[in-house]
Amino acid sequence: MSSPQKKDWSATQYLKFGDQRTRAVRDLLSAVPLTSPSRIVDLGCGPGNSTEVLLARYPNATITGMDSSDDMLAKAGAALPNIDFVKGDLTTYEPTAGTDLLFSNAVFQWLPGPARIPTLARLIKTLPSGGVIAIQVPDNFHERSHRLMRETAADGPWAPILSKLNPERDPIAAPATFYDALKPLCASVDIWHTHYQHVLEGPQAIVEWVKGTGLRPFVDPLDEGMREGFLKAYLERIAEAYPRLGDGKVMLTYPRLFLVAVKA
Repeated sequence: MSSPQKKDWSATQYLKFGDQRTRAVRDLLSAVPLTSPSRIVDLGCGPGNSTEVLLARYPNATITGMDSSDDMLAKAGAALPNIDFVKGDLTTYEPTAGTDLLFSNAVFQWLPGPARIPTLARLIKTLPSGGVIAIQVPDNFHERSHRLMRETAADGPWAPILSKLNPERDPIAAPATFYDALKPLCASVDIWHTHYQHVLEGPQAIVEWVKGTGLRPFVDPLDEGMREGFLKAYLERIAEAYPRLGDGKVMLTYPRLFLVAVKA
């Protein structure tokens, strides 16, 4: 993983909500139709939480974790010292011959929209017949949490800086678009959405959640003063947009798109 501004990821920030983030990993893996893959690559392995789930299901497989972040790779290597972790770029990475499962949790959304499906197709072509690629991506471009990032970016002293950088990510393509592009290469393409409802302590917790991922392209380019101002303005909008539940907590809706494709 890497942000458009080339600042490294913070594994510690990402793992503040590790259990909730890892739930989607387990849901994706449960749909993988392989009983005993010999070689697995965890594409964009992050701090190793997804790699650990893969290892638990496939203890006899050779597993490699790939990521572009030094901090994430250091955290993953410390957590799973017997796994091989390598630095790489999703758009150019070439899996080792014989890899029969490519697994990717919350990575492809960081590619520019036009690069996502071609990168998926390129990786599918590296698989043997019957090999599987399984990916999950947040599909929250239109959610309040992400809409308010864009509104905040356009309304403040940081607006001239951010308007030149275009920090928002491209929306995720429709399921039919993925299917039509990938089905000619595949025996099957299974694709679905899940809307997670994460109950968090309050509006600040929502900000902390997105600070580890989607908010980074908005705040990383700013100096400390502007960053604090942006986060304060964003928090005010979040507090208004997410009313408290009966117990005082808030509910963050988080849609994710899942895709499991079997190479023809």
